[in-house]
Amino acid sequence: MVPPSGIHEHISDLLLSKEGTDVTFKVGGEEFAAHRCVLAARSAVFKAELFGPTKDGKMESVIQIKDMESKVFRALPSFIYTDLLPEMEMNTMQEGKAQETLWLQHLLAAADRYDLQRLKALCEERLCEHINVSSVTTILIQAEQLNCCGLKGVCFEFLKTTTNLKEITAADGLDDITITCPSLLKELIAKLVS
Repeated sequence: MVPPSGIHEHISDLLLSKEGTDVTFKVGGEEFAAHRCVLAARSAVFKAELFGPTKDGKMESVIQIKDMESKVFRALPSFIYTDLLPEMEMNTMQEGKAQETLWLQHLLAAADRYDLQRLKALCEERLCEHINVSSVTTILIQAEQLNCCGLKGVCFEFLKTTTNLKEITAADGLDDITITCPSLLKELIAKLVS
């Protein structure tokens, strides 16, 4: 009998043990060790960053990431090594759905930045469950900016419900869309009249 594949566990254990790591990322005061080859195999962006030409011809062993939270970056290697959507780290039990929504939005942006299409799709799918009156406009704007058609469609469907749209417009919830992405407002109006 052939035993089941254990490759996911073996690669995940490699990250946890830090054995053979050859690159470190500094993010928000924290350091994350990883394996260049694993990152490069899963992301063309990491491949270019880690193996592309450098100014002095040497590979950097420590890479600074300045425009990302450490808890968001921590999720990237976790996904890369396991192929699973990481769970959000919670500092307190009071962090709830709103914090998870924000974390997923940041993770979606990171997945887009590092061209991790499966992670991007997983984030989109999970964000569809987080659409509500207080989150729909920011999620819609991000879906437009990151070309997330499925997520954008779910946002439009939510906004097509008269009670949702009334509640959002009463709270000036469409102002951000008007300022940030006026074309989205036109598209929303076209969806409402169709």
